[in-house]
Amino acid sequence: MTRGRTGTEQRRRAHALGLSAETFAAWYLRLTGWRILKHRYRTRAGEIDLIAKRRKTVAFVEVKARKTRRAALEAVTPASRRRISGAARIFVAEHPKAGFYTLRFDVIVVRPWALPERIENAFEAVE
Repeated sequence: MTRGRTGTEQRRRAHALGLSAETFAAWYLRLTGWRILKHRYRTRAGEIDLIAKRRKTVAFVEVKARKTRRAALEAVTPASRRRISGAARIFVAEHPKAGFYTLRFDVIVVRPWALPERIENAFEAVE
């Protein structure tokens, strides 16, 4: 097998793992009373994995599949925070009623053989 194919295969596996982690996280949120508004919400600023609503809160959720909580949180880089914040601003502009809700940025960590861990207010909006 050539090096290019190995890298491509690794990217495919990582992408598939990410999709399954997002699906698992969405089901977890639903089971804990959240309604999924958007899954893989794409804008010119970037993508938000999940946008969920419960009562008067809208959460912009980044899902990370990692072996440890620490590795997952380290994977939410300043660049990804800017991307998510920018996409959230676009979402609020497109859905003006969202401005009446409490908005926050959560991270859901998906680890092997464990329930997802939701970290509320994992970070603040970034310009």
